[in-house]
Amino acid sequence: MAEDVNHLLQMVNITKRFPGVTALDSVNLAVREGEIHAICGENGAGKSTLMKVLSGVYPAGSYEGEIVYRGEVQRFGNIAASENAGIVIIHQELALVPELSITENIFLGHELNRLGVIDWDEARRRTAELLQQVDLNEDPDTPVKYLGVGKQQLVEIAKALEKDVQLLILDEPTAALNERDSQHLLRLITGLRDRGVTSIMISHKLGEIEQIADTITIIRDGKTIETLAVDGTIDEDRIIRGMVGRTLGNRFPDRSSRVGEVFFEVRDWTVQHPLDPSRLVAKNAAFTVRRGEIVGFAGLMGAGRTELAMSVFGNQYGTRMSGEAFIDGRPVKLRNVKQAISAGLAYVSEDRKSLGLNLLDPIKRAIVSAKLSRISTGGVIDELQETRHAEEYRRDLRIKAADVEVGVDTLSGGNQQKVVLAKWMFSEPELLILDEPTRGIDVGAKAEIYQIMRRLAESGKGIVLISSELPELIGMADRIYTIFEGEITAELDAADVDQETLMRHMAPTKKGSAA
Repeated sequence: MAEDVNHLLQMVNITKRFPGVTALDSVNLAVREGEIHAICGENGAGKSTLMKVLSGVYPAGSYEGEIVYRGEVQRFGNIAASENAGIVIIHQELALVPELSITENIFLGHELNRLGVIDWDEARRRTAELLQQVDLNEDPDTPVKYLGVGKQQLVEIAKALEKDVQLLILDEPTAALNERDSQHLLRLITGLRDRGVTSIMISHKLGEIEQIADTITIIRDGKTIETLAVDGTIDEDRIIRGMVGRTLGNRFPDRSSRVGEVFFEVRDWTVQHPLDPSRLVAKNAAFTVRRGEIVGFAGLMGAGRTELAMSVFGNQYGTRMSGEAFIDGRPVKLRNVKQAISAGLAYVSEDRKSLGLNLLDPIKRAIVSAKLSRISTGGVIDELQETRHAEEYRRDLRIKAADVEVGVDTLSGGNQQKVVLAKWMFSEPELLILDEPTRGIDVGAKAEIYQIMRRLAESGKGIVLISSELPELIGMADRIYTIFEGEITAELDAADVDQETLMRHMAPTKKGSAA
């Protein structure tokens, strides 16, 4: 193939097959040097698969088509080969070792040495320079486990810069970040572009794509649909139409007005950090949920939203020092997960792969796992009932799989999230706590999950929605609590708030004030 001087990278007619599935079907991608090129598509469209082909995760010979990089056909046999060419991928699941320091992580596998001895002084000096480049004010000796997800993302980018990156691939880089950390990362990516680093960015956050991308390639069902120049005429609705092949209309379903009486209440809930007794992750928290109501929780990362939810759901986090919970006005004990489930609570974790699912399970086993007593007699599971119930949820929630024997590890992120929802719906809860339920999934799957949430609320269930996406909270919740440093700072009617109002209460200028 002749060199195209305008493009740093061309992927030509890339086809990748797995047993029984064609994940990529003659996909084409052309990336100009010095641009931010976004790849958009629904979960399962083939975006991450394409990037794994490019980065050598799927080596040459395992796919059809050509990779042309800097005018030469490349046949990367592994990740090391692509990194040697200046291509570095940062996966959604970060590849850092929590127990190692920032320095050790950055130089892991290619340690600096002098006469066969690791030169830690030079490694720390280089690390300090790299951290300055990514605007991360941390000691190079800090263990990564003490950093938040936003800072860990910056460490990954520092690792890429140390490898003299020329083409940086970012797979859902802001999926786990709050708005402030997301904007910090986006500014860094834009700054790298100004320094000549080309980036490919996969993201379901279309507002961010519109904000920083120069070009967008849309992939649907393993095929290239179109490539768009971001010139001021491209908006989220236009991107969505390319992704799903239709206009979605209203992003959020209409609110129901059939909100009933308070049935769940928490009073004076105080939770101690599991490792630091002097730190309280929840401080005298109090909130209520009505039947048929969606109650939102807004807060910056580390504010205590997840810690509060996990502690309420069976004391899964920290040491509960004091507080009471009531269902229909009667005190209820929530000392462990079994008690919480028996009381009618369910909790969908923000980390579906580690905490929400056993990835070795088939769909049917995952769906029934939260309440096996429904399909067992004398401790023996009725496999016919297991399959029947699982199939009902597969059809009702439109989980894209041939049948319920399929392993959950083979599903896209959006379909895995539907399996987690089905699992907890099967437990027949009265209160469903959803922690970042749409994180890392596409707009089409989001719309379907919003519809599921609304149907549950309309059936009389109570829902607690924890989300870092403020438009999601405003669009879905009936009431919103804001939380800051473990304290609930406000209770607001979602119909009367905007993002600026929420941010003032999420990060008050002084304690006890949202002014």
